Amino acid sequence: MVGLWGWQAGGMESVWDYPRPPRVERSADRVTVVHLGRVIVDSGRCWRVLETSHPPVYYVPVEDIADGVLVPGDGRSHCEFKGVAGYWDLVLGDVLVRRVGWSYARPTAGYAEIAGAVAFYPSRVDECRVGGELVRAQDGDFYGGWITSGIAGPFKGGPGTMGW
Repeated sequence: MVGLWGWQAGGMESVWDYPRPPRVERSADRVTVVHLGRVIVDSGRCWRVLETSHPPVYYVPVEDIADGVLVPGDGRSHCEFKGVAGYWDLVLGDVLVRRVGWSYARPTAGYAEIAGAVAFYPSRVDECRVGGELVRAQDGDFYGGWITSGIAGPFKGGPGTMGW
């Protein structure tokens, strides 16, 4: 079966079937984040946030992030659904990766599960994996989505897609 945007339905999740406002769901898939050979995240207790036209974003419980590698970063942003996000910088020795991820200290009602959990931009680290599969970063980096082989687009975020 071919969907509205030309994706094949054969066992894949279409981002066009994701809800708006976004849905939070628990994921038992093993999620790993590695940078400069160091494991930053190794978790089987993450949440996926699913929103129409966007690949899933994985939020990692802070307890499953390596100690001492994240420091508060500059800036804030506002999501119309989840509230005010703060950013995190990654520090590994002399290496600083600015705004490697974000979190919601006090998300709005309906998103309490992700309070304090950190979402990582896959484009800003060497490697992110879900269930052992290497993740491809969503174009444009605005939404920070994690694309795997089971996720079908097209995806909002790249050049020319902001008006969709």
